[in-house]
Amino acid sequence: MDHGTAQQHHEAPAGQEHGHTAHEKHEGHEDHHDHHAMMVEDFKRRFFISLIITIPILALSPMIQTFLGVDWRFPGDSYILFGLSTLLLIIGGKPFITGAGDELKARSPAMMTLIAFAVLVSYIYSTLTIFVLEGHDFFWELATLIVVMLLGHWIEMRSVMGASRALDELVKLMPETAHRLTENGETEDIPVKQLKTGDRVLVKPGEKIPIDGIVYEGLSAVNEAVITGESVPVEKQNGDEVIGGAINGDGILKFAVSRVGDATFLSQVVIMVRRAQASKSHTQRLADVAAKWLFYIAVIAGTVTFAAWIFLGRGLNFAIERAVTVIIIACPHALGLATPLVTAVSTGIGAKKGLLIRNRAAFENARKITAVVFDKTGTLTQGAFGVTDVYEEDISREALLTLAYAVESHSEHPLAQGIVNEGKRLNLLLQDVQNYQTLPGRGLQAQVNGRDIMIISPGSMKTDGIAFDAGKYEALAQQGKTVVFVVEDKRLLGMIALSDIVRESAGEAVAALKEMNVESIMMTGDNRRVADHVGEKLSLKTIFAEVLPHQKASKVDDLRAQGYIVGMAGDGINDAPALAKADLGIAVGAGTDVAIETADVILVKSDPLDVVSILKLSKATYRKMLQNLFWATAYNLIALPLAAGVLYDQGIVISPALGAVLMSLSTIIVAINARTLRID
Repeated sequence: MDHGTAQQHHEAPAGQEHGHTAHEKHEGHEDHHDHHAMMVEDFKRRFFISLIITIPILALSPMIQTFLGVDWRFPGDSYILFGLSTLLLIIGGKPFITGAGDELKARSPAMMTLIAFAVLVSYIYSTLTIFVLEGHDFFWELATLIVVMLLGHWIEMRSVMGASRALDELVKLMPETAHRLTENGETEDIPVKQLKTGDRVLVKPGEKIPIDGIVYEGLSAVNEAVITGESVPVEKQNGDEVIGGAINGDGILKFAVSRVGDATFLSQVVIMVRRAQASKSHTQRLADVAAKWLFYIAVIAGTVTFAAWIFLGRGLNFAIERAVTVIIIACPHALGLATPLVTAVSTGIGAKKGLLIRNRAAFENARKITAVVFDKTGTLTQGAFGVTDVYEEDISREALLTLAYAVESHSEHPLAQGIVNEGKRLNLLLQDVQNYQTLPGRGLQAQVNGRDIMIISPGSMKTDGIAFDAGKYEALAQQGKTVVFVVEDKRLLGMIALSDIVRESAGEAVAALKEMNVESIMMTGDNRRVADHVGEKLSLKTIFAEVLPHQKASKVDDLRAQGYIVGMAGDGINDAPALAKADLGIAVGAGTDVAIETADVILVKSDPLDVVSILKLSKATYRKMLQNLFWATAYNLIALPLAAGVLYDQGIVISPALGAVLMSLSTIIVAINARTLRID
């Protein structure tokens, strides 16, 4: 059936699931899926019953008996043939006649109307030949037509279900029950949908996390691959966020529920994917218009074919057979499904990889992008300080970092966190600290194992008259790095340089975009020195530095005025105006916050390579759409004239049954081709 009818007969309305949560799947998405599965089973059942009825219809058909060289005629056989065909029409023809009624009520006649028209014309004419007219009946053609159409619909609907399988898998990630902790510390198993914000939940090793929350006790590595596409298990401890549907590792976690209902991460993803699948891109709207016109072309072509063969004196039988075949073959089914099936597959692939599509039209045009503007902090870089260089004086590197790790572990300053993270990475032993204090404007000091240690700034080094290697310091500063000095009793122990670490995948992303003839541009509020250092590392030619937040949107406008088709990749809050101005707004590193209104595409992870993936997915999706549209169009251009009988004199003629086979086959090819969509 064409896309519009498919939604009327096999789907819930596009927005229906918005009132449901991923946890209420038996009442929301699961109902929709179960309904579709029931429709598949209904077509399957009708097909096999109709196939059984068709066997005696074929045996009683005079034309089939002549073809087989047998004579099984007996008195009253035509009435039995009529009775069996009527039963077949009621059982096998009902879905098409009912569907036609729905289409006509909606004033949107399409494939169901054409099939019902062809079936009813065949049945009425054949009935008249039994009781009123002289001529050959079409009962065997009617039977084979209905059986083939039922088979085609059964196979096609299974393909449609397969196209949405990725979304079904997402919904099924949610467990049904949760271990809620009571006030006295005991656990009770309750349905997940009964959980409320603030409830405390226990997750055992190997179990699925039932709902979003914040860990308050325990340590475990959590596998979020099936939800965010993050392949490496993520360590979770006190204060960390966990996502419903992720799989807990070997540890036990206790967490407080932070989001329920539609607010949960997985529910937001399901809602967004459903909206994207329901929305229509420019290509899809064109296909829908073409499918609608094809209905009228089919009716006109059938009428003209009938009139032409009557005029040429071929008789009523032949004229009706040709007209019915034309109408069947011209069904706009494949054309109507060409793009929606690809849409369902691509959004499903995106969701599984953490690439969430909000705006289908913008996503389709992503294939045309010629420049991607990356916000530096948090997109190309980690957005947090990390240790890059260590210079020690008369002390081992490990000993120097151990002292710094101990002192900085008591500070919440971003630089301190960078040193603490380095200490953890190197598995350094955390020493006891006494007399810790902050030195305003200067740094920190504390006693570590009885040693008086200070970690201070370059200015403090000069003020205190402590000697250091100015050449090394200047070289680091020229690279935009921040340097702190570790001092004991006014004697320099070493220098530690920190900077916002460039993501390992950033260089790969820039190189991949270059191969796709897409220019990478960096935009940052940081000073020119820092920006140039990062840009040099990533081999970027165009760098906008010292750009204030309100200036980012105008920079995007300037690039568009120069003829670039611009994708803007940044966070969904500070970069919101720039995301809205770009041809494709990409919110990077959204994590569990996927309700970003200004973004066309939301990337769950902070991985620049996902920007490459979204452009590749756009190109692959568009390519599949074109392949399907080409097949659907070419099929009609070739099959219609043959159905009309233009090569009849050469002995080439298509029966209504063969027409039904070809029409169903074209639809199945479109469905299978859509499901072969892949990206690297």
